Order: sequence, then structure tokens, then C-alpha cells
Amino acid sequence: MRTFVRVTLTVLAFTVAALALPLTLGGVTLSSSFENRYAARTDGVSPRPVPRAHDPAKPTAVVVVGNQGAVVSDALVPYEILATAGAFNLYTVAPEARPVTLTGGLDLIPDLSFADLDKLLASAAPEVVVVPALPDLGEPTTRPVTDWLRRQSSKGSLLMSVCNGSGVLASAGLLDGRKATAHWIRIDGFDDEFPAVDWIRGTRYVDDGNVLTTAGILSGIDGALRITERFAGTETARKTAETLGWTHYSPGSSPPMTQNTFEAADTVVGFNTAFRWDKPRLGVLLTTGIRELELAAVFDTYGQSLAVETTAVGLDGTPIQSRHGLTFAPRGKPAAADLDRLIVPGADAATRHVADRYSALSPVYLHAAPGFPFDAVLEDLVRTTDTATTRWTARTLEYRTEHLSLTGAAWPWTITLRPFGLAVLGLLAAFGIRALYRRRV
Repeated sequence: MRTFVRVTLTVLAFTVAALALPLTLGGVTLSSSFENRYAARTDGVSPRPVPRAHDPAKPTAVVVVGNQGAVVSDALVPYEILATAGAFNLYTVAPEARPVTLTGGLDLIPDLSFADLDKLLASAAPEVVVVPALPDLGEPTTRPVTDWLRRQSSKGSLLMSVCNGSGVLASAGLLDGRKATAHWIRIDGFDDEFPAVDWIRGTRYVDDGNVLTTAGILSGIDGALRITERFAGTETARKTAETLGWTHYSPGSSPPMTQNTFEAADTVVGFNTAFRWDKPRLGVLLTTGIRELELAAVFDTYGQSLAVETTAVGLDGTPIQSRHGLTFAPRGKPAAADLDRLIVPGADAATRHVADRYSALSPVYLHAAPGFPFDAVLEDLVRTTDTATTRWTARTLEYRTEHLSLTGAAWPWTITLRPFGLAVLGLLAAFGIRALYRRRV
């Protein structure tokens, strides 16, 4: 019996020794990987947005973001679609009038606070409210948003959630008794957390009258086109899809979609978040006139991969305005940042070669060739990382990649071996301590 206990304790001790280093170091890296996605700026900069004319004859649509941020594509992609349609007064709104950090460190200056919007509309509700995924879902910090959403719903707003923005609506009680959908990674958890909602899988959006919910991130394109149909007609929606280069538009109904599920290859995200200690640091150059889709493609694709880090930089460090009037504030200049690469999104920026002055950083003009903005970023990601990471990212974005050439290293083998190397070090340390103990005894 004593021998059995001694052997058991020895095995347990060596198991703990083997796991200690991978779990400790991996846990630290894992935590910082998610924290860095929404790291708020600390310089106190809070520029004012550029005011826009309001046309009382048009319906008003707003994209709401929380004080703690939002997923960048969930916010910017529907914004560009509705702006391109030209049928709305369009604004970004937040509980407070201060910079909001979107995925990857892109700082948006909301057009209006909730109070500002009330003044603009004389306390009437906007016709459309778009709700992106918020990083603090379920936390008390979302209450200003959920309380505000309940008020707008009671006044008759059409609510559209993107991705896990449906969780925001559900937590506000606005989906009880309704059909809804969400991102494939979270929908099972929502099913348990919000049992009063009829969660639908295998569709890009669910139109349930005055609430429309979409599946994963880029399913928001289809949801926003459906909103365009309802307010401006199918022909306007079709022209909008053509202008944006979105070839999957399905008039009047949700396009077919196979429901994603976790696959063995998805373990790559665990290795990237926990053991990719040398993540490339990319500077993303913000330039005036850039499309919102072009910005979203860069910050969300790299951000969802969890394999690289991004920081927004500007030619002179001052705020810029996007093509449809949004204000973004960079976090410095390229030369002053510690960067591995300088990424320059935007077809217009490529035409003007705006970053040629930074030749030492070998600027990459991602959108120099025609195509949907996410294509070039995914093709750059596969060259920067590997095929498994890129395919995981595309599935997270809910984006089809059959037309892309995603060839590169199959798997991040060096990173995969790191936890095993740490385990061996832990075992060697344990054997050394044991030998030392026995010698002394």
C-alpha cells in the first residue's frame, strides 16, 4: 500500500512539473492576447467628429457602440453598406462622447452620444439601430447600452444585431419569444443562457419583423442589405451589393449557409493565443478617404487570427475621416512606433503611394489590386502565418474562400512544439530536484 501511494504521489508530482510551465506561461500569453484586442488609448486624446447635415426627409439609422468598444467589422461593415445605399441619415452613437476602441486598437470617435441623438431627433427614436458584438457582454458596463436599446425598441426602432450583438439584445430581454441567430462559436452558449429565445442555426440572418439578427461577423453584410431592401427597395440593395463587390446577395431571403462547427484544426487558435510569443507587430496606416470596409478588413482579419498585433498609425498623427465621414484617431506616426511591418489599407492610398516616405518599413499596399477588401488581407495573413490560422480566421469571419489562393505553411509547428519543450524543461527540473533531495538524504 505504501509503495502504491509513493508511486502515485511521484507520478502526480512529475505531472504537475510537466504542466506547470506550459500552463503558467501559456496562461499569461493567452490573457494578454485577448486584452490587447481592445486596449484603450491612454493619452487622453478626444477629438471631435466632423458634423454632418441631417435630412429630415430621410429615415435615421445608427450604429451603436459601447464604452468598452465593439467588434470592428460588426460596426463598420453595416455602416458602409447603409451609407452606400444613400437612403439614411447615418451616425455612430455611444453612451458617452469619447473615443471608443474597436477590435485591434482602432479608435473611433462616435458621431453622437445618446443625449446628442435625443436632441437631434427631438427624443424620437431612430428608424434603425445596428447592434454589434460588445466585448463586455454580460458585464454591468453594458447596462447603458441595453437600457437605451429597450427605450428605442419601445418607441418603434427596427433593431438589427450583428454576430454576438444578438447576445446584447437577448440580455436586454428583447429577443424573448423570438427567432434569432448568432455567431456559430457562441450560439450554443446563448441557447443555454437565453432559453426564451428560439435560436436558429445554418442561416446568415433571421428577419423577425422589428428585430433582425445575423450570424457571424460578415453575415452582417447580408443583414444590412436586407435592411436596405426594406427601406429603399431591392434594386437599391442590389446596386449597393454591386458597388461593394459583394457577390453573395440574395434578394428577399437569407443566402444559404452551412453551419460551422469546431474542427480539429481549430486547435491552432489555442497555440496562437497561448504560445505565439513573437507575434508580428503591424502598423496600420490610416488615411483620409479610406473605405470603412477596407479598415474593417485589416483590423478584424488580423485581430481574429490572434496571431499578429496591430496598432493604428497616421501620416501626421492627427485624426482622419473615412469615405463616409467617420472620424478615427491614430496612435502616433509610423516612424515613432516599434513595428515589424507597415500595412497600408485602401485602394486610394495605394494609387497615391502615400507611404513611400516610409520605405525603410517596406510598406505593403494591401488593396492595390481590385477585389473585395477582405481577400487581400486573408492572402497576406496566410503568407505571414500559416494555412490553418488563415482558414480558422475565415471561418470566424463567416467568409467563403473558395476563390482565394490560401497556400502557405500548413501548420505553425514551431509554436506547437513550445508547450512540449516547456513540459520537458519542467520534467528535467523535477528530476534534478529529486536527485538533489536523494543525495542530501
